[in-house]
Amino acid sequence: RFPLFAWFKNNSGAKTRPVGRKEPNLWGLYDVHGNVWEWCASWDGAYPKGSATNPQGPATGSYRIVRGGSWFYSLIQARSANRFYLFPDDQNYSVGFRLMKSSY
Repeated sequence: RFPLFAWFKNNSGAKTRPVGRKEPNLWGLYDVHGNVWEWCASWDGAYPKGSATNPQGPATGSYRIVRGGSWFYSLIQARSANRFYLFPDDQNYSVGFRLMKSSY
């Protein structure tokens, strides 16, 4: 069932895919699993100990977080909770970003 939600190595045809061609997740978001790693504002570092809602990482660092896996990686890595880190000026064929539209 998960392949209905994600582009990954075995179903992507070895390339990025247009947004919205897979099913949305439970929050109505498309393509948060696979397709491209998404740049995040977070710096790489440990989360606080214990339970937390929307935990904040360090205020500064050397690496930025990317999440979600990409078309280049296996299905097991195509998860929004999957984190990796890159230098902020890195460029990669499997990394992108998400544009948000305000409803205001």
